[in-house]
Amino acid sequence: MPLLTIITITYNAEKFLERTLLSVQQALKGVPDRTQVEYWLIDGASRDATLAIARQYQQELSLRVQSEPDQGLYDAMNKGLQLATGQYLWFLNAGDEVHDKEVLHKLLTAMESNADVYYSDALFVHEDGSPVGLRSEVTPHTLPTHLSWQDMALGMKVSHQAFIVKKEIAPLYDITNLSADVEWEIVCLKKAKAIQHLPFVLCKYLTGGLSVQRHRQSLIDRFKVLRRHFGLLPTLWNHARITWRGFWFSRRRRKYWSP
Repeated sequence: MPLLTIITITYNAEKFLERTLLSVQQALKGVPDRTQVEYWLIDGASRDATLAIARQYQQELSLRVQSEPDQGLYDAMNKGLQLATGQYLWFLNAGDEVHDKEVLHKLLTAMESNADVYYSDALFVHEDGSPVGLRSEVTPHTLPTHLSWQDMALGMKVSHQAFIVKKEIAPLYDITNLSADVEWEIVCLKKAKAIQHLPFVLCKYLTGGLSVQRHRQSLIDRFKVLRRHFGLLPTLWNHARITWRGFWFSRRRRKYWSP
């Protein structure tokens, strides 16, 4: 059984996929036993050059590819979750990158502690790869060093790409909710007995995902998730706090990077 399964979701991702594959390729060079890492690419029947690009790296990365129509991002993520044979899951989607070539070695070493969840900060990047800044610095979401599910009351504390969880406690995603990743993290944290902060940055996060493209619906869905876990009145109060916090943060920084 591999220790870690990396899962990349794609659909017509020819513009950004290669940067993801290259970052994994470089990071794998620092792993003494590459059988510890399994890599799945779950594709939604792309019609561009996505699969041709994947084939160029398939042998080097021992990349396993499944391509078929799906019902959207979270349906594809569920497929990857179910196919994964690794003890831990790491979702790293097209355009996202392993932060640097030392990350996988450091991560696999850290996993000797056998925690249920590992998490870190994420570096936001523009489409051209230039850095925006660490998520904890360019958004109002400070990153706690002792994370619990209650920390999610004010929104997603940890970027999904910087959140690694044991498969045995990972639920399926709600494919009807644009904020399903928020609920997924909350449920994982509720189930986790040991949660470990990593003192290094796991990933580069390409800004502008699905929740940004459909921002209004994403906010409505996030409210539903938080109400389900924290109750109606606390969620109403916390959303007032979220709005106020975002207003003052954007005034200070002139830009509010919402992912």
